[in-house]
Amino acid sequence: MSLKQLLTLLVKIDNPVRKYNHNLELIMNKARVVIVKSQTTFAANGLPDPASMLRMLRKGLEVLTRSSQAEDGLSQIFQPGENIGIKISTIGRRAISTYPETAITLGLWLGKTFGREDKIIIWDRTDEELKDAGYKLSRSAGNLRIFGTDSPGVGYRPEPVVNRNVASLFSKIQADLVDASISLALLKDHGLAGITGGMKNYFGTIHNPNKYHDTNCNPYVADLFEIDLIRKKHRLTILDALRVQYHRGPSYHPQWNERVNQLIFGLDPVAVDAVGWKLIEDLRTKKGLPPLQEERREPVYLKTAENLGLGFARLENIEIIEEEV
Repeated sequence: MSLKQLLTLLVKIDNPVRKYNHNLELIMNKARVVIVKSQTTFAANGLPDPASMLRMLRKGLEVLTRSSQAEDGLSQIFQPGENIGIKISTIGRRAISTYPETAITLGLWLGKTFGREDKIIIWDRTDEELKDAGYKLSRSAGNLRIFGTDSPGVGYRPEPVVNRNVASLFSKIQADLVDASISLALLKDHGLAGITGGMKNYFGTIHNPNKYHDTNCNPYVADLFEIDLIRKKHRLTILDALRVQYHRGPSYHPQWNERVNQLIFGLDPVAVDAVGWKLIEDLRTKKGLPPLQEERREPVYLKTAENLGLGFARLENIEIIEEEV
């Protein structure tokens, strides 16, 4: 199914947006993380099928928010009228980036649900990386917006934001153009941080992420996320785990890249990344590779994030629900 056909399908979905409820509470002091699987994820052309992506997205939001309709779940997370940013990862270009078929399907669905497609911004660092990853840039009125921080008239705020061990200029997209943020990150192994997930995806919101890779990116990932421009705007993490680079990431190596056919959803950013870490470790074990700890690149920034009160890093505090569509 093409994205144009998907938009036609979305028009048929007519569920009203219900009362906004931003403060979804944890049940029994546990964070809920939902893993949605599908055996029909990829189309014959080797790319994700948008119709399958929509089914997975809807199921994930229904289960995550305990809603009978996915649109009701969205209305618990986002407020009508908000500008919603979908922060993706395109540094790996088309070989290993957030799939356009995932991000654009999500963006179109959000636009349909809240009645304003141009309230949704799919974005990353540069226009060039977005285009090379398969995205068509768009800033037209009335349409889904897709552009990078280096797009004309955007850029970074001139004054740095300082928090603990980080001091960075923020993209005006994250700082000024969006009210609420989704981290739609590609789950992959990382040679220094251990994993790249929803939290580290926000390295793409600042001008100097190269400064924050020492000591397994710890405490920098947590310190950056704690900044209000991220923490107070972040509403939802979705890990694109359709294919997972489980070794020698973050660059693409086909011999260590596995088709997993999963999307992972959560409101707790730390918990989602912890579940993503578990998935990478499971793949490594299956392939006879040592755990990340033995390679001295365990993602310790997750423990730091938990200590800062940003979420749960220990699996015993995470309710993991698996669904298949």
